[in-house]
Amino acid sequence: MSIKEIITVAPRGFCAGVTRSIDTVKECIEAFGAPVYTKHAIVHNKTVIADLEEIGVITVETVDEIPSGSVAVFSAHGSPPEHFEQAREKDIKVIDATCPLVTKVHIEIVRYVKDGKNIVYIGHKKHIEGLGVIGEAKKMGVIVPIVDTVEDVENNLKYDKSAELVILTQTTLSIEEAKKVIKAIKKKYKNTIEPPARDICYATTNRQKAIKELAKESDIILVVGSKTSSNSNKLVDVARENGIDAYLIDTVEEIQEKWLEGKERLGLSAGASAPEYKVQEIIDYFKKNFGVNHKKLELQKENMKFTKPAELLKEKEELNK
Repeated sequence: MSIKEIITVAPRGFCAGVTRSIDTVKECIEAFGAPVYTKHAIVHNKTVIADLEEIGVITVETVDEIPSGSVAVFSAHGSPPEHFEQAREKDIKVIDATCPLVTKVHIEIVRYVKDGKNIVYIGHKKHIEGLGVIGEAKKMGVIVPIVDTVEDVENNLKYDKSAELVILTQTTLSIEEAKKVIKAIKKKYKNTIEPPARDICYATTNRQKAIKELAKESDIILVVGSKTSSNSNKLVDVARENGIDAYLIDTVEEIQEKWLEGKERLGLSAGASAPEYKVQEIIDYFKKNFGVNHKKLELQKENMKFTKPAELLKEKEELNK
């Protein structure tokens, strides 16, 4: 094998929203005992889900699958309003672990619908995050179109050309791809405004910027993350757009020797829902078996922290009385 150096980049791995969600589930197990249900995978990482299953977490996709009277954590990606209503009807104790940055987009869409604005949402069709956001508008009787490509804008946006549009976006998009779609919307609809704050989250932005810098120093890049993770897939895309072979893996066992042929510098990062110990396993594997050097490329420190869900704090306060 020709790899001589492994280069890890920071920031990588868990963001504040993911940390909050996982900690919430663990605290629910401690407070209420097993089982605790999560509606949808709490985060899009199969290692994290497997680890939580070992302590008594059961992942389901619908409220119908949650037994009446149970404790359920709603995932970091957000949920449409009707899911909360269904849970109330079944006397389910809901702890809402929606990432606050996703909640921000929920609040924005409600405000724009109330203001009578025409809205377009940029995101992956059928992605759980978008379904939750669009569900807010649907509850208010408004159908918001979802687009994820320039072609979508050209073919599927049917607003009158003079309409004033407001753009909202999924938080885990590729920054460059989102820019292209926004540009196409603005070209087609001259009266287009973007929300006051960018919807693509800080962690997605920081990790994509870091991958661009990592690409300058690497011959190949591995991104730790699951195929279901939008932000992890985007890191691979960004690396490839910058001329570097890149692959998405969950574990060290998935690395294929043919990827490494003729490569000397291996860049390593991780999506926002990937646990750091899986990154460390890869580092240890290459150091132990091939004696490679380990270089750290630390570009930015992240100090963002989110408060715990209000429902969890209230329930724990009641239990401690």
